[in-house]
Amino acid sequence: MKSVLIGMVRIYQAAISPYFPNACRYTPTCSQYAIEAIHKHGPIRGGWLGLKRISRCHPWGGQGYDPVP
Repeated sequence: MKSVLIGMVRIYQAAISPYFPNACRYTPTCSQYAIEAIHKHGPIRGGWLGLKRISRCHPWGGQGYDPVP
């Protein structure tokens, strides 16, 4: 399951992300954060952390360095 989720993020990084402007508010990027969270916490909790991070990525959200807990 871990490999499937990470593979989906990698496909997004290679196929979809290049067509959008580089406007990431956080370091590391949301996709890299999701990969690190899945590696560190497993597919369920890591996936949840990745989704929470993506939901914070909007004009009124935060910015700056935000490491995986």
